[in-house]
Amino acid sequence: MPPLMKNPALILFLLLLNLACQTAPEIEFESSQSEKFRPIYHFTPPSGWMNDPNGMVFYENNYHLFYQHFPDSTIWGPMHWGHAISDNLIEWKHQPIAINPDTLGYIFSGSAVVDAGNSSGLGTEENPPLVAIYTYHDMESEQSGDSDYQSQAIAYSLDQGKTWEKYAQNPVLPNPGIRDFRDPKVRPWTLSNGQTGWLMTLAVSDRIQFYSSANLLEWKLESEFGQNQGAHGGVWECPDLIPMIAPDGSKKWILLVSINPGGPQKGSATQYFIGDFLEGKFSPDDQLIRWLDYGPDNYAGVTWSNVSNRHLFIGWMSNWLYAQVVPTEKWRSAMTIPRELSLFEVDGTLLVKSAPAAEITQLRTSSFELDDFESNLPSEAVEISAEIEKEETFSILLENDLGEKVLITRDNGLVSVDRSLAGNSDFHPDFAAVHSAPMSWEAKTVRLFLDASSLELFINDGEVVLTSTLFPTEPWKKIRFSENLAKIKIHNLTEKK
Repeated sequence: MPPLMKNPALILFLLLLNLACQTAPEIEFESSQSEKFRPIYHFTPPSGWMNDPNGMVFYENNYHLFYQHFPDSTIWGPMHWGHAISDNLIEWKHQPIAINPDTLGYIFSGSAVVDAGNSSGLGTEENPPLVAIYTYHDMESEQSGDSDYQSQAIAYSLDQGKTWEKYAQNPVLPNPGIRDFRDPKVRPWTLSNGQTGWLMTLAVSDRIQFYSSANLLEWKLESEFGQNQGAHGGVWECPDLIPMIAPDGSKKWILLVSINPGGPQKGSATQYFIGDFLEGKFSPDDQLIRWLDYGPDNYAGVTWSNVSNRHLFIGWMSNWLYAQVVPTEKWRSAMTIPRELSLFEVDGTLLVKSAPAAEITQLRTSSFELDDFESNLPSEAVEISAEIEKEETFSILLENDLGEKVLITRDNGLVSVDRSLAGNSDFHPDFAAVHSAPMSWEAKTVRLFLDASSLELFINDGEVVLTSTLFPTEPWKKIRFSENLAKIKIHNLTEKK
């Protein structure tokens, strides 16, 4: 036996030293960036402009993410549907552009469904089609002063979304003479005759209209909602109608409506309503204005269709206030991490919880448990979690070597992210600011995702969420915690498995 192994006290000391090294490591920062501000684990286009997520559908073990895209510039232009697929929601494979603009107009936002019964007749029973429903935007008609420059159209795929054919008799829902007639979100629905059909939720200026169809080709107006309800600081966009189960077991319907401008932090944001949907009509439970995310940078998000027993969501991580002038060079904008939506209750009031999708944990490559309240960060791409003990207040400070900083706090019933000193901000006067969310109930956990140019904060695993883009001159390298945070862990997310 080697001499060292004959000394029990020394063996115990070495074991304790090894354990200490595991729980309180010296974390060295390692950069893995090849392009400044480009996220490592958030979805971005290869190049060019990106905004709203579109047409999200799960089919044949793949999640399809389409998105508003202009490949020829980092400034908004003629909209295409970009396309990517993933089998795990975290690792995306870029695909050829799915739908290109044509003589009928740009290809604006919309949705996609699996027409499993071939109700449209665009496929066969053996090979049912994927059907995309989108808005045509006729720019020439808009510029000439017409009101009916937007209409709803469809395209279909018979090869699992690889290629798309536009329906020869588009549009399937012509414009009745209304500006801002757009962003169809379609889901299966039982028709009044008891047959399985389709329901379209459409944004129409300052309200939502609901249409029904037996075949995705012919549509009938059922009802409308919202002209004098909710927030109305701007145009309503990108709706989604989602059935959920409340904590008491009852079925509720959640109506997501994005609005630009008029969000709680200026610019664009997503509000939601909770209520019932009966006989083609939505009835809200109350007149409260609820926001899905209190940060400035989560907009136009909707859920994936054809997913069983989960409501998976992703949003555009930007704000129309400054989206076209942020300091990225080859690409513009990223998507949020995927999130799972559910209902929870606070003092008899239902709210939507927006939690990081469980798949995100697959990104973890190395993890560090801290026993100190100050630490280095391992890279630009990390997940940080902590439990809140004792008092309701807490703080987390991020810093880089230049003195730029971001401060996250909970105090006086508000959860706040202060990015006023977070680096590049001169591209827009409203960017450097403090953004806050009200939270009157107990805060128990913090979960924070950092990725080069973004911050996503989840309190109580998504009961309160703030999403912010950030453009530090150099990466964040240090983090400090208030002493009432415990079980602090840092997960490195620099490599995709």
